Amino acid sequence: MTGPTPAQQVGALAERVVRDGLPAFLRDDLAGRTVDVLGICLAARAEEPARIVDAVVREWGGTGVATAVGSRDRLPAPSAALVNGTLAHSLDFDDTHLPSVLHPSSAVLPAALAVAEQVGASGTAMLDAAAVGIEVTCRLGMAGYDEELGNSVFFERGQHATAICGAIGAAVAAGMLHRLDADTITSVIGIAASMGAGIIEANRTGGTIKRVHCGWAAHAGVAAADLARHGLTGPPTVLEGRFGFLQAFCGDRVHVERVTDGLGEQWETPGIFFKPYPCNHFTHAGIDAALALRASGVTAEAVRSLTLGVPAPVLRTIAEPPEEKARPRSGYHAAFSGPYTVAAALLGGGGLGLFHEDFTDAAAADPARLALAALVRCEADAESTAIFPHQFPAVLTAELADGRTVTERVLANRGGPQRPLSDVELSVKFTGNAERSVSPDAARELAQAVWDLRSGRDVAGVTELLRQAS
Repeated sequence: MTGPTPAQQVGALAERVVRDGLPAFLRDDLAGRTVDVLGICLAARAEEPARIVDAVVREWGGTGVATAVGSRDRLPAPSAALVNGTLAHSLDFDDTHLPSVLHPSSAVLPAALAVAEQVGASGTAMLDAAAVGIEVTCRLGMAGYDEELGNSVFFERGQHATAICGAIGAAVAAGMLHRLDADTITSVIGIAASMGAGIIEANRTGGTIKRVHCGWAAHAGVAAADLARHGLTGPPTVLEGRFGFLQAFCGDRVHVERVTDGLGEQWETPGIFFKPYPCNHFTHAGIDAALALRASGVTAEAVRSLTLGVPAPVLRTIAEPPEEKARPRSGYHAAFSGPYTVAAALLGGGGLGLFHEDFTDAAAADPARLALAALVRCEADAESTAIFPHQFPAVLTAELADGRTVTERVLANRGGPQRPLSDVELSVKFTGNAERSVSPDAARELAQAVWDLRSGRDVAGVTELLRQAS
């Protein structure tokens, strides 16, 4: 072994960030991601997977040190991380890193929040730890991304990269909040690599297990840090070794250098895409295009037909079979329908354009939306296909009753680095989510408290508000 291994380089970065802190722009970004995750957690409290996980961790018992969203009781830190990570991913409303298609904040932030409350950390310490953990998660995901495939090797093998890579990112964040040194963080990575797991067969044939994947990654991360601080060790070559993480999950089609190139200098984290709408991310550019048509004065009554051009690989998700996508069977199915989401946006929806009320079973059966969705034809668009998966673009063309044709091209997704959501827009998303569980006044107070973490407010102040609102 010559020179520090990738895991050792991550350990050195983690130790340095604990000592020196991160720049304000990264703390600002992580404050926004914390606002986003906690709002989604509050919105998801009634979801069945979260209820199940909550029941299980209460059977486990243990010493309460950390807050689970929706509960006035404290739980052990690994249990709180499991509950909150499950909540964060339950609505498919969490942020996305491209082109790896990871959801890193939902795995890392619940672990960071739980350990930060356990140890009495400041807001800045939590944001710094989460930033490094999310960065590690994204870099591991990119190490398994294959340009020739145009896809993640993890996904090609049926593995949920978010859960697998997220366990390591969560472990790094947890270890930093315990103020472990570089060598021990290296062991944390080596331990967590044996814990990350998740397969995506549920996407094909059903089951609710995928909603727990981020919770389990957060739980594994907290547990790995606890084991390391009590003396368990992991191999320093855990990432690149012959029997290491990347080889085991992705085989020879890996790019180990992506884990460490520019580490600590170039950050993936600020480029992660926030989701403005609570539906499949492939539908978002079509929604943006429909909103643009609406803003330009195009009305549903004036539309004779609509053509939605999208990247060829996404057609199977949001366009096929055409008859089902035009008449989704439920609100959940509507969230994966290009025709329905275009129709709903053109008619006008909630939140930042479409919101939870647009994906109820009643909304999906609305005659006006279904009539307009029936006019939408989906097809592959060459320019969008060339850009995918670095963006999820779309081109929407409306043929109007007066003979005019109007086209809107959306080549960069709203919520990404080229079209970022403002702090105000993130707060609008947060309050809309939070008000499904708490009063408007409590939602506003909680949002401000989370933003104040970047100014050093203790994490305990935020978690106390969460318990009071439960």
